[in-house]
Amino acid sequence: MNRNLNIASADTPLRTVKSRRIESIDLLRGTIMIIMALDHVRDYFHAYSYINDPTDLQHTSLPIFFTRWITHFCAPTFMLLAGVSACLYGAKNGRKALSGFLFTRGIWLVFVELFLITLFWTFNPHYPAFILQVIWAFGLSMMALSLLIHLPRTALLPLAIILVAGHNALDNVHVAGDSPSAFLWYILHQPNFAGFTAGPFHFVIGYPIIPYIGIISLGYCLGSLYTPDTAPETRKKSLRNIGIGAIVLFIILRGINIYGDAAHWSAQKNFLFTVLSFVNVTKYPPSLLYILMTLGPSVLFLAYAERPLNKFTSKVVVFGKVPMFFYLLHIPLIHGLGVLAASLSGHSPADMVNLTTWVTANPQLQGYGFSLPVVYLIWVVVMLLLYPVSHWFSQYKQANQGQKKWLSYF
Repeated sequence: MNRNLNIASADTPLRTVKSRRIESIDLLRGTIMIIMALDHVRDYFHAYSYINDPTDLQHTSLPIFFTRWITHFCAPTFMLLAGVSACLYGAKNGRKALSGFLFTRGIWLVFVELFLITLFWTFNPHYPAFILQVIWAFGLSMMALSLLIHLPRTALLPLAIILVAGHNALDNVHVAGDSPSAFLWYILHQPNFAGFTAGPFHFVIGYPIIPYIGIISLGYCLGSLYTPDTAPETRKKSLRNIGIGAIVLFIILRGINIYGDAAHWSAQKNFLFTVLSFVNVTKYPPSLLYILMTLGPSVLFLAYAERPLNKFTSKVVVFGKVPMFFYLLHIPLIHGLGVLAASLSGHSPADMVNLTTWVTANPQLQGYGFSLPVVYLIWVVVMLLLYPVSHWFSQYKQANQGQKKWLSYF
């Protein structure tokens, strides 16, 4: 982050304001990482996940629905913050350096998704399928942003809005098969969970990138609010207005029920489930309404997070400072605990190892799993296990960032 940040007043220490600015972003990022871990614990431990979709209103309950719904905030918020961080990096190092960094980091993330994260999800070294999820989308979006930052802001912001708001106009464009054009469309807009075969390789594509390129570009534009010429009061007001505006727009568009999400809401068996239908928006790819619903509160969080940390938030910030490191650790840890849990509950450990599909789709794991309170308990245990090593790496990164450039990729 730029060291020459504005000060809130003549007698406010520069170090204090600088720290608060960084911590507000890290606090949101850390919160998102913690919530993300809940979703992945749910995948490997919740009995219901092996039977029904937690957002299926015909079978779900409020606690089950909420446990899945709250994790919707993770991917778009983290992508937005990646754009903000890119803006701050560029302000410090220049546009040319930023472009190179984004492109090389994008390639790194694609490589990590293909060969490390896929292995962590499946524990199958034969790679029967490459699971292209959020880190893949981050990598491609960063590579796209490495080119888009050369546009003037007056062109980049409208383009980002068009990508986010306009991609649902393509919802009725469907392709099938394994042709190169179909593969390109799966990458851009149409998820393919059944998989795409190219020669000996099989790819499962869950995160099409058109809306994510829009989100990371919006984050890059939003990052200008953190530059030295923006006063904290102005930034807070702008973030508040953007956040409230996004939430209001979500409510209006969702109420109209015409555009912005392929899955329309409808009246349900009672008022509570009608509300659940209203917020049950499409994640793959993230619809306009999904993005408004998640990013509106996240931007509001940023507006009100610039304050001194307390004992709890100082712990949360640790995860936000080492997001990639945390991501690469938490998946094999959760999966490994899942292997142990399956063994202790009478299933063969092999049912959790050498997976050829997503864990909840494995028919051999039917009947496996635990209640939701147990899932939350395991989630807490996972976070407690990961905190000390995340704290160590955060300190190591801070002490060596200037000398060891590879640390910037974590």
